[in-house]
Amino acid sequence: MPHSDAAQFAVHLRRAVSQLARRLRPNLRHAGLSATKLSVVGQLYRAGPMTPTALAANEGIKIQSLTRLLAELEADGWLVRTTDASDGRKSLMTLTREGTRRLIDAVQDGDASLARIIATTLSQEERALLRQACSLLERIGDAVGELAPAQTDPASGPEQGE
Repeated sequence: MPHSDAAQFAVHLRRAVSQLARRLRPNLRHAGLSATKLSVVGQLYRAGPMTPTALAANEGIKIQSLTRLLAELEADGWLVRTTDASDGRKSLMTLTREGTRRLIDAVQDGDASLARIIATTLSQEERALLRQACSLLERIGDAVGELAPAQTDPASGPEQGE
């Protein structure tokens, strides 16, 4: 595929993925989660307790930007802050049981809605193609994740850290 074809395809792919993500967000907003909050809560769900500094580094944002978001999540009962047992000067953010339950409920609700749409909108052949496309998207995501931050496109807009 010539480079210009790849560039045009990249634009089409980014737009399609962005549109789908935007249309899935109302389920998350109903649960009280913006895309950035979901990312932080998801990290804690997958990786366990983390320092705010580690969370900020994983999100690719400044700690100052994350501080307000963590305070909101803490006030809303999603997270709890504790002192790091290995270094009393540091704090650890941990997903609460209620936060875990709310996250699982929000994700399951979104998955159920998406499953209904897929089942009623796509043919069996289209679902098979979509299954293949999902694998390809995961490969692309892994490759993008391997790029150094300086190599990623800073003009990707609010899609990354809304």
